[in-house]
Formats: sequence, structure tokens, C-alpha cells
Amino acid sequence: MAMAQQRNGSADAAAAASAEPGWSAAAPRLRALALELIAERLAASADELIALAGGETHLREARLSSELRRTTAQLQLFAGLLRDGEVLEATIDRPDPNWPSGPRPDLRSVLVGLGPVLVFAGGNFPFAFSVAGGDTASALAAGCPVLVKVHPGHPRLSDRTAALVSDALAEAGAPAGTFALIHGEAEGRAVLADPRVAAGAFTGSHAGGRALYELACLREVPIPFYAEMGSLNPVFVTREALTWRREEIVAGYVASYTLDAGQFCTKPGFLVVPEEMGVEEAVAACIREMPAQPLLNSATGDRYQDALWSLRDQSAVTTVVAGDSDREAPTPSLLAISARSLLANAGTVLTECFGPTSVVVGYRDDDELLALAGAFGGQLTATVHAERGEEVAVQLLERLAAIAGRVLWNDWPTGVAVSYAMQHGGPYPATTSPLHTSVGTAAIRRFQRPVAYQGIPDPLLPPPLQEANPWGLPRRVDGRCQRLVMQGEPSQEARR
Repeated sequence: MAMAQQRNGSADAAAAASAEPGWSAAAPRLRALALELIAERLAASADELIALAGGETHLREARLSSELRRTTAQLQLFAGLLRDGEVLEATIDRPDPNWPSGPRPDLRSVLVGLGPVLVFAGGNFPFAFSVAGGDTASALAAGCPVLVKVHPGHPRLSDRTAALVSDALAEAGAPAGTFALIHGEAEGRAVLADPRVAAGAFTGSHAGGRALYELACLREVPIPFYAEMGSLNPVFVTREALTWRREEIVAGYVASYTLDAGQFCTKPGFLVVPEEMGVEEAVAACIREMPAQPLLNSATGDRYQDALWSLRDQSAVTTVVAGDSDREAPTPSLLAISARSLLANAGTVLTECFGPTSVVVGYRDDDELLALAGAFGGQLTATVHAERGEEVAVQLLERLAAIAGRVLWNDWPTGVAVSYAMQHGGPYPATTSPLHTSVGTAAIRRFQRPVAYQGIPDPLLPPPLQEANPWGLPRRVDGRCQRLVMQGEPSQEARR
């Protein structure tokens, strides 16, 4: 069975390396079956899992229930992609002596898994970015065994979730060693340095992600390390938008930055508005009576208060609403700064405050508005609230597309849909790799690499590239797409 056990990390890495050839070579339908069974096990244990998560993270039952549904839907979406077969990108170029660039040999390429992947679970999403979350699901879909370093904020939930994942993998016929848990910071770092681990993924703070990224790069054989390290998610509002939709924008901003005590990597940390329109007073009136919300744990509270006081101590920053300083369950805070002060102090002011705090930035004219758009570094998201026909909005969109993975129009960034087109990533320091996403179907591509076969006899080719196409995959043959539909469940022989 592919059971998750609390063992020595080196032994788990060795077991994952042993499992890799079989799991990587498994038919896409078998991997799909495994993901579907994981989703079924999680859904069937929803009440138990939500209770465990609530006890360890203090998140609301409704939020956790929604997040668990998102997690199972993500697994099912990836399974559907595997059943379609496109995830392997099988491509065949048959020999052509008259090819324009010169005679072409028989070339066939396919995507294969990188090898064992070490996932560092996130703390603010105990389902969607943890043991059975997006990194685990996408790595398994790519054909990679997975080792998950447990987040210390929800260890009991992690153990129970891992047991369900392991049972589902065993039922699907996955090789022993396909999945395991790693406990402890030192053990996680040791496994990341293990030469049998081929890639890593992380969701968390900039300091933690950067340290692990450097460790991955300093190995004798460096490996890809995909760290999502937070974001300021600036929102830019034009005068026209604020004139016509003032109440709507203020209400949307408050709801977005205080949602679940501001513990989202996509929380709008900065709202850029015309300084003469008194937005900070309107926001302050909304949040002064808001009740306290619990943070994930005391460690989160300590980091939040340290970041908040660091911002408040800066002379250029004004405290509009101080908020309750309770480290366990604070009330929202609101800060303010002028555009010219932010531009002069960007290095110290533009820092993430993970919790229910945001900063209103007042600008005088469109030149300052555009200058601010260039002051922010790499972001997961950037948002424009504007009216159609505004020239400055066009310029804003162009500038923000250069710094953010997702650019929004008249919306709020805290919703991240799990879909085909989603991009949850961005230039550094938001992530260590702006080429990829950690949410959506394209997340699978992080853990794959292409292999081309030239002149290999047909019986020696992997099934996706054989002439008979035994797996019934869609393929690109001589430049043209050929789509076949894979049918049926994997046989017992295929599972073995």
C-alpha cells in the first residue's frame, strides 16, 4: 500500500525514488482514477476533516467547507485533464526528406514527470494548499511521487488527510512510496537536500520561501523550487470610478481585505485613490465597528503584530484606525500614506502585513498614479477600478501586466478560481518562477519535462508515442492535431 508514515525522511525519499518509474509510466487513466478516489475519500470524511481543521486553525466552518469542496473539485478537474490525455502533449514528426530546414528524422516527444516532489504545505489554506492541495494534486497528475512537509499549524488534520490520500492511492494501484509525510522543519530541509528529490513547492512567507529556494539552488545538482511567497496586491482606483461607484468600491475593499482576518495571499494590501476624496474616512467608518476575528495561531499573530507595528512606526505612515492589538484575534486596522511619501520610502513601506490591515495611498494626479504603478515589485495580482474610455486606465493595465500574474478589472483579488486559464503566480518577489502557476490546470506543467525520441523502433517507444496509440491519446502528428477519446477504466493488468 502507498501508506503515509512518519518515518525517516531519507527512507521516504528512497521509497519515492523507487516508486517513481512505475508511477511516471502509469497510464493517465490510472492517475486520474487515483485523484478521483482521493477526492471521494476527502468528501466522504468532510465532517471529520472540517472539525479537525476548525480546531487547529480557528477558521469558520463555512469557509472550511467551501475550501474542502474547492480541493475535491480541483482533484476532479485534474483527473478530467488526465482522462483527456492532453497533459502528456504527445507529439510526432514522421521522417520527411523534404522538410524546409533540411531532412527531418523520425522525432517523437512526450512530457514525463520530473521525479519525487517535496511539497511544503501552506498554513492559511489547510485543505487547498496543504496535504491534498494543488501542489500535491498537480505533482501526482504529472506522474511524480509526493513527499509533503506538514505545516505546524494543523498537524492532526495533516495526518488524517494523509491517511485518506494514502488509502486512495493504494486502491488505485499506485506503487508503494508514491506518497508520504515529512514532519519537522529540520527534516524538511534535509529532504529538500536529498539528491533523490527532483523538485520542490512552497506556499508561505518570503523569508521561508527564499531560504528554501536558495537551499534548492545550492545543491550539487540544483532543482526547480516553486515558492509562492505572498503579495501586496495593489488596487488602483481612478477619479471617474470613485465618482460613480464610491460606496461600492469602499464596501468591496473592506470586505476583501478583512475577509477571514486578512489571511489571504491575495488580500489587497494597498488601495491607491485620489487623495482629496476622503476614502480613508469612509473605510474607517466601516471597520470601526467590525468584530475581532481569530488568526490562525499565535505564531501568525506574532508575525502580524510585528509587521503592523513596523509600518505604524514609520513617520510617513498615518494610523487611521489602530485596531485592537490582541495577538490572537485583532480587529481591523487601517493606515494611510501619500503617493509622494510612498515613492520616497517604497523600500520600507511596501511590505506585506499578513492579517486585517491595509494601506490607503492618496495620489494628486494621473502622473502620480502611473508612477505608483511602477513602484510595486512582482505581484500575484494587481487591480484597476476605472470606467471604460479612460486613457489612464489603458496605461495602468499595460504597466500592471508587467508586474503581476493576474490583472483584474473592477473586481477584487481574493477569489482565485481553479480553472484552465487561472494564473496564480507572478514575478519575484511574489514567486521564484513567473513562468508557472500554482492554481489551475497549468500547475501540472511545473513538474514535467519533455523527452524527445529520435529514430527509436516503435516497440521500444513509450505507449504515448507508439504508432498504434494504445492509450488513445490526442496527439499532434506532423503538425496536425489528432484527437481520440480514452475510454474505460484501467484494467487490473494496467494497474499493476
